[in-house]
Amino acid sequence: MRASTTRTSLLALAAATTVLLSSCADAGSGGGGGGTADAGAGTIVVVTPNPLGGNNFLELAVEGARRVAAANDLEVRVFESSDPTSIQQNVEAAVREQPEIVVGLSFSLQDVFATVPVDNPDQQFLLVDACPDPQPENVTCASFREHEAAYLAGVEAGLLTETGNIGSVAALDTPFIRRWVDPFTAGAQSVRPDVRSTALFVGGDNPFGDPARGAAQAQVLADSGVDQVMAAASGSNVGTFQVAGTGAFATYGVDVNQCGDAPGHVVDNVLKNVDVALENAVQSVLDGTAGGDEQYGLAEGGVGVTALTDELASSGCLVADRPDVVEQVRAVSQQIVDGSLVVPDPAAG
Repeated sequence: MRASTTRTSLLALAAATTVLLSSCADAGSGGGGGGTADAGAGTIVVVTPNPLGGNNFLELAVEGARRVAAANDLEVRVFESSDPTSIQQNVEAAVREQPEIVVGLSFSLQDVFATVPVDNPDQQFLLVDACPDPQPENVTCASFREHEAAYLAGVEAGLLTETGNIGSVAALDTPFIRRWVDPFTAGAQSVRPDVRSTALFVGGDNPFGDPARGAAQAQVLADSGVDQVMAAASGSNVGTFQVAGTGAFATYGVDVNQCGDAPGHVVDNVLKNVDVALENAVQSVLDGTAGGDEQYGLAEGGVGVTALTDELASSGCLVADRPDVVEQVRAVSQQIVDGSLVVPDPAAG
């Protein structure tokens, strides 16, 4: 599913399966043709923390890798992981391919990218959505201020809730995932201080791809009278959308426009333009500018909400019918961009 968002500022910047060691070779139509490069020569290797299927964030990132590969006559190979052990093995296998760059997706690769690059100083690495600490010299990071956009979604929830009772179904109870949960609550309470918020977590063996557990947690919220729910569990969001589809509550998607996943029941989406950020970061490394941690927030166009995009009218999102809410969200967004409102980052400690 492709994001339907306006990426003007980031695009301007871009312009200046088997798991484990038998990884999936996937170049796609934008990657140069079939993933048949010899021993990784002229390749970009992307290592995922989970299988691609149903994970909008990962699929969008691979789209960005394919575009930048096509622009540089490179191949893309995707190594899909399933657990921490396979992540480690896939990163090590990627290094043996000697590609132009090894790209890791998500915070799940943060520990591996703190060690493997140190042992392979001649290999360039890019970690998207996180950054190891300490950061090896040959690791470039591209991360996001998701909490800014989640706050905007919370403002919407605070303005739209009738029960004064909102909630979230998120993948895991970690500081990084709290970047969606806590700002959603804070945004709602900024416009309606008496709002109560409940966060539930999918957990289990597959927190980012377990619709059944997602649905079970969403039903708990519905039974408690929650009428606005942030769905922040990637593939597990399917379960939350299923419950929303019964009319139990209104919900909010993440990463891409998910309003079509539960038509008539999704208010908005916390967008993350990971494809363009990855494309931009890879190009910088290929051009010889490596290292650092580039942050993408509202000001850079790296995150946002569908309400503030040019595609709102055709998005299928409920907020399109509430121009009054859109205008309030626009005003709050400007406050964040100009620095007069700072949204606390739950992952900052």
